[in-house]
Amino acid sequence: MTETIEIAALAGLSEIPAAEWDACACPEAADGRPADPFTTHRFLSALERSGSVGPGTGWAAHPLVARAGGEAIAVAPLYVKGNSQGEYIFDFNWAHAYENAGGRYYPKLQVAVPFTPATGRRFLTRPGLEDLGRRALIQGALQLAENNQLSSLHITFCTEEEAEAGAAMGLMRRTTQQFHWANAGYGDFQAFLDTLSSRKRKAIRKERAQAQAFGGTIHQLTGPAIEPGHWDAFWRFYQDTGARKWGQPYLTRAFFDEMQATMRDDILLVLAERNGRWVAGALNFIGRDALFGRYWGCTEDHPCLHFELCYYQAIDFAIARGLARVEAGAQGEHKLARGYLPVPTHSLHWIADPGFRNAVARYLEAERDAVGEEIEVLTAYGPFRRGERPE
Repeated sequence: MTETIEIAALAGLSEIPAAEWDACACPEAADGRPADPFTTHRFLSALERSGSVGPGTGWAAHPLVARAGGEAIAVAPLYVKGNSQGEYIFDFNWAHAYENAGGRYYPKLQVAVPFTPATGRRFLTRPGLEDLGRRALIQGALQLAENNQLSSLHITFCTEEEAEAGAAMGLMRRTTQQFHWANAGYGDFQAFLDTLSSRKRKAIRKERAQAQAFGGTIHQLTGPAIEPGHWDAFWRFYQDTGARKWGQPYLTRAFFDEMQATMRDDILLVLAERNGRWVAGALNFIGRDALFGRYWGCTEDHPCLHFELCYYQAIDFAIARGLARVEAGAQGEHKLARGYLPVPTHSLHWIADPGFRNAVARYLEAERDAVGEEIEVLTAYGPFRRGERPE
């Protein structure tokens, strides 16, 4: 393609038709489910329409679009950030150091899915235009940062391929880790248990028995089975967890109404019912090959119910649906004993100030080595019998 490529930062997702965005974000959805539900037009639009991002949130949406001949060939979920909240690959220490030295760290640019620590493509291109589209978006984002004298650009939870391409263009590469469960073609949960050491197998059986003795029923709901009343219950759970973790929830109540209206088929809601009341729940999103665990909460405490709803029910669902993996979100070494192994996650960073950029680059090099060693150690301590660890 030799046509001139034009780059524009829009004022929101409403300025680009859903079909045009999704042709870049999820072209595979033409014959089924999108690989990544979080970069779809409907998910990102729901964040904007619900007020979860926008004025007062620290996330100002300015989606980036690269066009050739008037046609969108690549898009990216770009935000102007006024803080570092809701990112999960955090740079608070960078911000403090830069501001203590007299610099102004905020606002900054962020290519990300807000509040969503799930790896996926961040430079969303039409098939066959990956290299061209990705390069155009990176150059466009860098130009925006420079033109507006912003401190930095960050691309978080990108794919490994994107991380390598961005590093080749001069961006700094960061490696962190999460815990994922891999499906080795298990026929059922017992087949998964059979790959574990005896001690870990017994521990999981005990946890599941304790959880399922909470005095009620566990429901897996997706698609039309999810009703508005279920979101009323889940909102109570989410508020409780959000207040304890972040001080206040990131998502608004209206966001869950948007999920009911536009994304029920992409959602697995696991709810625990006791004495006619919903007492706990876990929210998951369904991709083409993966189940993405996102939020959990409860109004009653019951032994091991958190592990059951968040981890074991997710494994059950993935096995039944033939999904390749379960991504259980950020942090949590307690997931290791439950069959979730550490995997690297990737991000890219650019900092305008040369001296500060060099300092961060040195830090990232040391951090990458430390994360790599930690992944090796944790994997060795995993629950699987010798020779049974899924690849």
